[in-house]
Amino acid sequence: MALRKIVLQGDECLQKKCRVVTDFNQRLHILLDDMAETLAESGGVGLAAPQVGVLRRVCVVMNEDEEIIELVNPEIIAAEGEQTGLEGCLSVPGKYGVVTRPYTVRVRAQDRNGSFFEVEDEGLTARCFCHEIEHLDGHLFVEHTDHLLSDEELQEYIRQQEEEEEEE
Repeated sequence: MALRKIVLQGDECLQKKCRVVTDFNQRLHILLDDMAETLAESGGVGLAAPQVGVLRRVCVVMNEDEEIIELVNPEIIAAEGEQTGLEGCLSVPGKYGVVTRPYTVRVRAQDRNGSFFEVEDEGLTARCFCHEIEHLDGHLFVEHTDHLLSDEELQEYIRQQEEEEEEE
């Protein structure tokens, strides 16, 4: 396994639609292993192949139990509810915006060996499914927010969220 370089906003590979994976071989396994290691090292919760310069429909998501979910050729097949919250991206470091996403998301994908499966989750993991799958179509979260928060706005947003959680 190896750490891969995360490409940053402005790199043209982040704006391209990724190709479907048809070969479930050792190269794919190495890519998935490297992406999981890169994600763990980065402190993020999701990573899509174009973020490491590979234009294939592959992403990894860390769920709230800190388990890595490998998604090959993923597609969202159901979404319910709504959540609005802070979102960032490893390819847009240090920048955050407020984005609305579905609260619950069901994804159909293939595993590293080509077997189909479905996974459903809510909250942060559902947000992450949406965010990473959008990367595979050449989109970034910044397209969903009217502006990126300044450091002061970010701190105020976090403070307000903490106050609301204390009141619950």
